Formats: sequence, C-alpha cells, structure tokens
Amino acid sequence: TILVLPLLTCSARLPVYSMVAALLFSGSPLYAALVFVGSYVLGIAAALFSAFCLKMTILKGEAVPLVIELPPYRLPNLRNALTTVIERAGVFLRQAGSVILLISVILWGLATYPSLPENEMPEELAAQLEAVRDGQVAELPDEVQQEILQAKLSHSFAGRLGHLFEPVFEPLGFDWRINVGVISSFAAREVVISTLAIMYGIGEDGGEDEETLVETLRRQKRPDGTPTFSVKTGLSLLVFFVLAMQCLPTQAVTKRETGSWKWAVLQLVYMTILAYVGALIVYQGCTAFGLG
Repeated sequence: TILVLPLLTCSARLPVYSMVAALLFSGSPLYAALVFVGSYVLGIAAALFSAFCLKMTILKGEAVPLVIELPPYRLPNLRNALTTVIERAGVFLRQAGSVILLISVILWGLATYPSLPENEMPEELAAQLEAVRDGQVAELPDEVQQEILQAKLSHSFAGRLGHLFEPVFEPLGFDWRINVGVISSFAAREVVISTLAIMYGIGEDGGEDEETLVETLRRQKRPDGTPTFSVKTGLSLLVFFVLAMQCLPTQAVTKRETGSWKWAVLQLVYMTILAYVGALIVYQGCTAFGLG
C-alpha cells in the first residue's frame, strides 16, 4: 500500500491540474472538467496497475494478515469537526507554505544570478538597450523586454540547469523553462506554479494590467513559432505530474514506516520511470496522430 498510495491524487496536485485544464481548454468548461476528472481516474488506474505489478514481482508471496482494532463509530460533533479542520488546515499552510516560500526564494536566486553582461547579449538586444540609454527610444517594446528577460534567464544557473536536462525531457515536449519547473517540483510539486511564474517573468514589472500565469503561458512560442504549451505538451505535463513522486515529506514517511531508505528509493525510481514513460507515450502518440 505504501508504495502505490502516492499515485492517488492529493491536494498538492490540484493546482497543476487546474492550471493545465485552464491552459488547454479555457473556452470549453466541459473538456476542462474531463481533463480534471481524468487525472483522478488515471491516478487510481496507475495505483491499481502498479499494485498488481509489484504483487507479481518483488512482493510476490502470501499476504501478511493485518489485525487492527477500530474504535466504535459515532456521529461526529460539528464543533469538534470544524476545530480539527481549522487546526489541520493551519498546520498544512504553515508547513507547505514555508517549503514553497523557501524553494521559491532559492529558485529566484538561481534565476537571477549570474547576471548577463551586456557585451554577452545578442547584438540586437544590446543595440536596443543602448538606444534607450542615449534617449533615442523612450521605452523598449514589450517583445524586446521579454527577449531580454529570457536571455538573462537562459544565462542564469536555473537556465543552465534547464538546458542541461533538455535532451532528457525534449521527447516529452518540455522546453528548458518547463524543465526547471519539473526538476524543482521533485522537492514539492506545489512549487511548479511559482517556478513557472519566475521563469516566465510574471510580476517583473508590477503593473496593474499584469497578465496571469495562464495567459502568459498560452502566448509563449517555440523558436519554430509553434505554441510552447500545445495540447500535447500540456497533456504530457499533466500525466507526468499525475504519476511522478514529487514530495520529499512522503519519501521521509516511507523511510520511517519501512525502516529503510531502500523502499523510499524504489518508490521514487519506479514512479519517476512510470511518469516519464506515460508522458512519453502521450506526447509521441499525439504527435504520431497529428493531435495538438
């Protein structure tokens, strides 16, 4: 049970499901709902399939009987139930919030440094900056500002990490910026939202008419002009997050309950392979059939 339980949908996955559903099918609530529900179903199916495979291989043998004494069932008291919910919600927000904040700060640093010297910028962008300094141009166009931002991000430690993993994740349809989000989410999958916001420069200008993350992602283009977040890329990313083990606290609990890191490592490895293969099948299958 402990090896397959993380495949079932938890609250940390919901922001990713919501983001992908809104990104792909914002104009079709029905399809967005199907994607959302389908993610739950996929997690359940993957858990059942994994349990069967584990039972037939490394966990082969007779099942160990479980004896447990259950307390008598009573109708819950509404006041006690609300108090418990508020307490547990507070604990979750403090623990998850602190992790997300810490990782976001680290990622901000990795995405900011080292800074890109102007003499290493593409000549076109350097010339545009020079024109602004000389007063020939009052303000850079939004497109040029975005290009400068992406050049700085690509030069940063986070950008270099994303480029390093490009050969690994390219078959899944991920670009270097998505790679950074995927890699960072292995600590806690919730941080993928804040990571993508950092990698795509959300909040850099602080304007009131600032675009939302979904709107920004929707308008991103690859070098060949195709959308970065096409339907097949979005579905591939969704499948990866449904199946991958991206939660350090869960790994710690697995080690504590089993008394060995062996099972925690096995859990991480098999779920990562399952997620990669699942996302690969979805992306390459959509490509083969001309979908998205």
